[in-house]
Amino acid sequence: MRSKFIDTSSFLYAGFAILAASLFAAFAFVGKQATDYRDVRQLIGEKRIHHNILDRLQEAESAERGYLLTNDAAYLAPFDAAKARVSADFDALLRVSEPGEDRNALEMLRALANEKLAEMAKNVELQAAGRHEDAVAIVRAGSGKAFMEQLRVGLDDKTSRQQQLIDAQSRGVETNGSLLRAGAALAISITILIGAATIAVLRGRLEEIAAAQSELRDVNAALSTEAAQREQLAEQLRQSQKMEAIGQLTGGLAHDFNNMLAVVIGSVNLAKRRLSTDPAETLRYLDSALEGAEHAATLTHRLLAFSRRQPLAPEPIDPNKMVSSMAEMLRRTLGEDVRLEAVFAGGLWRAYADTSQLETTILNLALNARDAMPQGGALTIETSNAYLDEEYAAREVGIPSGQYVLIAVTDTGTGMSRETVARAFDPFFTTKPAGRGTGLGLSQVYGFVRQSGGHVRIYSEQGLGTTVKLYLPRHHGPASATTTSTPPARTAPRSEKSETILIVEDDTRVRDLTADTLAELGYSVLAAESAAAALRQLEVNPNISLLFTDVVMPDTNGRKLAEEAWRRRPDLKILFTTGYTPNAVVHNGVLDPGVELIVKPYSIDRLARKVRDVLDGARAAPPETKTSRRKVMIVDDDAAVCEAMAELLRLENYEVGVASDGMRALELAQSFKPDVALLDLGLPIMDGYETARRLRAAPEGRDLLLIASTGSGGDDVRRLCEAAGFDFHLVKPIDLDALKALIDGQKPHPSRAT
Repeated sequence: MRSKFIDTSSFLYAGFAILAASLFAAFAFVGKQATDYRDVRQLIGEKRIHHNILDRLQEAESAERGYLLTNDAAYLAPFDAAKARVSADFDALLRVSEPGEDRNALEMLRALANEKLAEMAKNVELQAAGRHEDAVAIVRAGSGKAFMEQLRVGLDDKTSRQQQLIDAQSRGVETNGSLLRAGAALAISITILIGAATIAVLRGRLEEIAAAQSELRDVNAALSTEAAQREQLAEQLRQSQKMEAIGQLTGGLAHDFNNMLAVVIGSVNLAKRRLSTDPAETLRYLDSALEGAEHAATLTHRLLAFSRRQPLAPEPIDPNKMVSSMAEMLRRTLGEDVRLEAVFAGGLWRAYADTSQLETTILNLALNARDAMPQGGALTIETSNAYLDEEYAAREVGIPSGQYVLIAVTDTGTGMSRETVARAFDPFFTTKPAGRGTGLGLSQVYGFVRQSGGHVRIYSEQGLGTTVKLYLPRHHGPASATTTSTPPARTAPRSEKSETILIVEDDTRVRDLTADTLAELGYSVLAAESAAAALRQLEVNPNISLLFTDVVMPDTNGRKLAEEAWRRRPDLKILFTTGYTPNAVVHNGVLDPGVELIVKPYSIDRLARKVRDVLDGARAAPPETKTSRRKVMIVDDDAAVCEAMAELLRLENYEVGVASDGMRALELAQSFKPDVALLDLGLPIMDGYETARRLRAAPEGRDLLLIASTGSGGDDVRRLCEAAGFDFHLVKPIDLDALKALIDGQKPHPSRAT
């Protein structure tokens, strides 16, 4: 079958070669015929010019004689026209003539014509001067007639030769036409033969292809079955790894909580036994139970930090001042064997993070460094400005490129192996001896930094030491005065005047315990188990000073209750509490502006201080800030991508406006007044760079956070984005957490809050 196909193919190739040669010859004949037609037209044109010359000279001669007979100057019009036209006709003939005998003959004829015209001009001048007899004498002399005879003979000779050429060219055109028709017939015949042969070959090839496709379908079916089996095995492996990770997490939780509950339960049982016989010992057992409970609360806070669900209150921070203020406390904590050094960068940018959580993070890293240097060593805390480019950000999931503030904590301890570094952020993973750590310290560091929109990286070599680098987002707004030192502890403040607190809590035990606690602190307490009951209490008790409400309740959340309470009582102060941070008062881990929150569980001292701070502080968040949501404008010509991103951001409680091109974005910006604009660079008509420049140039765009969105990165794109006025550049597909971190780093402008 294969050899037959090769022979047929050779025949087809030969046929195509003959067809190509025929077509080439046809094109050549067509070109030759066009050239012959052009030559014939030229010869006919020259012949016409010969006749024109004779006709114009004869018209000039008739005009001359009419003038001589009548002395009427009107007869001279053809004579004047002939002088210019005859000269132009000879110029045209000379341009197309070949150098040599033909051109010499033309020059001679032109000289005769000029002599004839000169004689006629002289006669006209004599007649005009009144010398009629002299002019007639020249005419009777016959020289002019001789000139005309010579011209006529010469032009007739040229016309005869041109006619011969025209006849020869015409015969050539006819011959070429015949050859062209024969070639066309041959090409058509060859085309028919090639078409028939091609059809036969294709029929055979189609049969082979059909057989191959059938075989391919069988192979694909087998591969699909194998791929499904592999996918099933991979899913089983992922599920096994997931269950192993969950088992490790729940096992660590159960272990630590069992230890803490053993302390709490055992201490309470012993306190009950000794209550009547040994009050002092009872107090010691109760303190032990309280310590165990506080350890459990610390554990839950660390778990929330790892899961990025702890409520944060970010603000502009000067890391140099923060580390400097912590130096004395760190030296006391680290001990005399560890030498603390601080290297502060000049011109350091301000970071945007939660002050207390950052202090806790640095303290955790310092304690880990101390434990890694049992024989002592050096601990260095260094600050600097940093830039993470697109190439680095592409290797790290959820890390946007841009400007960061770097805090690096370096020790000269034992270091970690590569395997240990890979698992260092896993919850409950620790290399310390039993009882020396929970394995949640670095997990808390990781969760806090990522929730803040930053990045954390560990560099370590065994026997040399470890460096933990914290990349915190740079604060781009104006600097504000921040206090990094921890305020001195106070005793639990009590109510010194008649103040009423309304507690809203659906859990009966928590509600009763909180009411007893606040009553113990000297407050008048009202309690409600739901939002509806709380609103009824507000209606009948105008002397309520503080609404203390849980966030998560069955019928409605605490934020909606607060909004309704603010509507009825704009001067009412509100304190929220929760054991978990949903999106009611905390978005992406950041407290909404004006919100006061205390996280469960809380001690009586902490509750007393928080309640007192809220009551003694400024008026609670005004109605206009309770609904203050960041406005995000999405500009993308892909409607599906645009709507999908808009819906995701709406679910996160952002107010979203969309536009499909740059012009609509400029119009939307004037009415929508966004805080953040996410621009696709590949927009039609006006690209993202030009749209960004125009948005930035507008009065409402000076404080606008501009984020570029594109399918590719690189230094060139980054430079173009910076030149166009973009603040950040994200590469598609966009990580939602990274985008939210950038959005939440931009406070809503007061004039744009809704």
